[in-house]
Amino acid sequence: MNKDQVKGRVDEAVGKVKEVAGRTVDDKELQVKGLAQQVGGKARATAGDVVEDVKDATKGKDPVRPRDR
Repeated sequence: MNKDQVKGRVDEAVGKVKEVAGRTVDDKELQVKGLAQQVGGKARATAGDVVEDVKDATKGKDPVRPRDR
């Protein structure tokens, strides 16, 4: 697991918390910021996944693994 995978998944989680908090207190701006952070986190995590897959492929490992995204 690389730093982009970790940071991306953390950003997804923090974004979800912000989204729910915004929805709870009826703060549309916070809700949108949370959604944006989730999207950014997902993109970063996916980029990290690709990097890992390429590393695995060049080392002769099977890069195929379940994707729950």
